[in-house]
Amino acid sequence: MLWAGVVLGREAKNSGVADDVMIEARDVHRAYSLAGKAIEVLHGIDLDVRRGEAMFLCGPSGAGKTTLLYTLAGLERPDRGRVHIDGVDLYGMSRAGQARFRNRRIGYVFQNYHLLPELTALENVLMPGSIGGMDRTTEAREALERVGLAERAEHLPAELSGGEQQRVAIARALVNRPEVVFADEPTGNLDSRNGREILDLLLGLARAEGVTLVVVTHDEELARHGDRTMVIRDGSIRDAQVAG
Repeated sequence: MLWAGVVLGREAKNSGVADDVMIEARDVHRAYSLAGKAIEVLHGIDLDVRRGEAMFLCGPSGAGKTTLLYTLAGLERPDRGRVHIDGVDLYGMSRAGQARFRNRRIGYVFQNYHLLPELTALENVLMPGSIGGMDRTTEAREALERVGLAERAEHLPAELSGGEQQRVAIARALVNRPEVVFADEPTGNLDSRNGREILDLLLGLARAEGVTLVVVTHDEELARHGDRTMVIRDGSIRDAQVAG
């Protein structure tokens, strides 16, 4: 069965983190330089995401949602603070170790898909396995089947609709059997019907496999379908509520 089994090569866990916490962020700060002036985007974020939880990050444009997601996923180093995933200090390892960790244990779904245009749907889904030196052909075909694109495996991205491209991106994010998946506005480029279908698909696959899911969205109505919603405004967590 796709994504069943144990992920190999796990790093040692920090025994100080509760077993039910998959993502722990403490005092996370991030600033950018604009015209020689430092603009702080994240202001001391503290955040816990439970194992197997589907959590949504909401807030207005410019609030810091994507910056926080990148920081939690190991794509953008914070200026101050720490991020642990399953007890592992994400920014306490070498860059090579961090890249291996992301490849084996983290999946990422981009708003703009980020598919390689010269590769077929199947070849795009195979990329994370190839980067990690693993043959994931069987898993990639199973992943495309589960997102409803088995018959489109040999099509290039330009031959797919926006919704189909996002399905390929989801299959790619999941092909290495990650424990955590981050999704940045996965429905942002889709109409409401396709957006809801993509969200239901992502939630269904994550919950079926016990994957921890963190989704950025500006659509608070969509966020109600997760387990919990966190609202970020001006770089700080302002509100938290149980979704539903």
